[in-house]
Amino acid sequence: MTNVCSPAAADDGGGPAPLQRYVTLQTGLDMLDDGISIFDAELRLVAWNKAYLRLLGFPPELVWLGAPFRDFMVFNARRGDYGAGDPDQQVEERMALARRFEPHDVERTRPDGRVLRIRGQPVPGLGFVTLYSDVTERHRAEATIRRQNAELESRVAARTAELQRSEQRVRLVMDSIPALVAYFDAGRVYRYLNRGYADWFGVDTARPEGVSARRFLGEAVYAHVRPHVMRALAGEPQSFAYDLRTQDGQTRTVRTSLAPERAADGRVAGCFELTFDITEQRRAQELVARAQKLESLGHLTGGLAHDFNNILTVVIGNLDALLRRGAADDEATREFAQPALDAARRGAELVRALLSFARRQPLQAASVHVGALIETVARLVRRALPDTLALEVDAGPSALWTWIDATLLEQALVNLVLNARDATGPLGRIVLRARAARLDAARAAPLQMSAGDCVCIEVQDDGCGMDADTLARVFEPFFTTKPPGSGTGLGMAVVYGFIRQSGGAIDLRSTPGQGTTVTLWLPAAEAPPPEADELPPGQSAAPASQGLALLADDDAQVRRVIRRSLLELGYSVLEAESGAEALQLLAHMPGLALVLSDVQMHGPVDGVAVATAACALPASDGAPAPSVVLMSGHAPEAIARPAGVPVITKPFTAEQFARAIEEGRRPP
Repeated sequence: MTNVCSPAAADDGGGPAPLQRYVTLQTGLDMLDDGISIFDAELRLVAWNKAYLRLLGFPPELVWLGAPFRDFMVFNARRGDYGAGDPDQQVEERMALARRFEPHDVERTRPDGRVLRIRGQPVPGLGFVTLYSDVTERHRAEATIRRQNAELESRVAARTAELQRSEQRVRLVMDSIPALVAYFDAGRVYRYLNRGYADWFGVDTARPEGVSARRFLGEAVYAHVRPHVMRALAGEPQSFAYDLRTQDGQTRTVRTSLAPERAADGRVAGCFELTFDITEQRRAQELVARAQKLESLGHLTGGLAHDFNNILTVVIGNLDALLRRGAADDEATREFAQPALDAARRGAELVRALLSFARRQPLQAASVHVGALIETVARLVRRALPDTLALEVDAGPSALWTWIDATLLEQALVNLVLNARDATGPLGRIVLRARAARLDAARAAPLQMSAGDCVCIEVQDDGCGMDADTLARVFEPFFTTKPPGSGTGLGMAVVYGFIRQSGGAIDLRSTPGQGTTVTLWLPAAEAPPPEADELPPGQSAAPASQGLALLADDDAQVRRVIRRSLLELGYSVLEAESGAEALQLLAHMPGLALVLSDVQMHGPVDGVAVATAACALPASDGAPAPSVVLMSGHAPEAIARPAGVPVITKPFTAEQFARAIEEGRRPP
């Protein structure tokens, strides 16, 4: 049985009977998952709880009031808790450390594989308080529970003179727990409040009987909590979550557990109350749920976009050929065909936006100076903002670099600033800010990023904000809060897909009437060497030399359009309707000048396998090895294609096609 010293030594004449109070407090300690031990100045055990025995694996006969600290060290050493070595020497080393009465915070792996976090704090002249936590499988979102109160040492120092009674020792332990701990009796009168109530609500915890939950919670929150309290006083344990507001103006999401305490006659004498701050845990859950939802939408969108790209390739190719060949002198044909071609191209742009959301667009990534880029964005959007709207730019005190497609990042920031403009109005304020940041593992996990150095770009406004329903859907494709005809609803979806494809994350915080902050998290990169020359701008490649081209695509209509483009470029064309057929032709057709294959085809052989085989072809009779190009309705950067093989996204123009062929030429 556990114990916390004699209650008679601390009778202050008020409140419940001393024995009941200490049994009450001891019961509270035994409810904790963390183990607690208190040794006095002579290193003898004066208090503990059940979790102390369970976590440390101590037999009941070893733990008794006044048990020497050495006995526990000897027990651990002999069963191998301290690893290989001389047990007697291990015991003496730990006894020497214990006599120093120095604070410590360590983790120790027990022989059964569990990892214990052991936190010790001296009480000057009185002994030592130690907390034991099993951190083996603790959830990331409960990290706040594992953190020891940073102010523990100062609290101990400030209250050294008062620590004369056992009740004060237990209060010190309770105050060190990062949670609200309370006890109220059957009449709903508080009999105990820990330090957390003073920190959160500014109440006087020295006089708990005068504290009113209705006053510090507010009428609305109290109305939500009261039914749970009544059920707990009826004997039914409760656990419920809700939002409350602390004295510093913060809104926190908390979870409260109420455990009824029954008297000897079976009636409910009161309730223990334990409240944890789960704000970050709830936020992490929302971010993960949003990411999973958008991931599913991205897969669906990407598949649809691939099919539409094949269709648009046929439509645009045939309309373009019609206009260039048959409609040059036919006004009527041109009148009908040109609008159809323009509409098809707009459709291609829409599909390209969908591919961006699905993270399947090709990126031209390079090292980007973030500060210079946001200054450029500010100049671009300034003329699109009302003169009365304040735009503030903070590029940070030092140069920040990230590896990303600069053009698409610029477009994304312009989109975000214009959205902020629409939400803010002519008299508002927008802040475009960049700063260095470091993500730890707990913060990086819900963002689906790796921990490490990051560049953080924020677009903050003081506009109308968004409610919870809008916030949950803001990144969905085709969702918009603007009037019909004012937009496609793809702006935020495209930004989300581009940032995720770039290895980053996007976070959004908004409150109705208080504005919105959109945060882009991007992996930090090293600055390029000063002597590095910029890459020359892309130039349109000259048409490839005439020769035999192998075209592989499982869509006959697509093959027909692309075959015509190849003929116009001077190639003779050999067609294959599957990857397997293309491999057979490669094996029996030497002297190919070009191998052009779709990435995704029916059957066991895809375009990547065709490109790999084509790259292995040697030069024939002095002719160069064939140029190799892949096509895709997705054009994802992540395609594991052979080095030097370009991927061209359907639909494409004749100029883009010729450039890709030139890029796919292999060195002799």
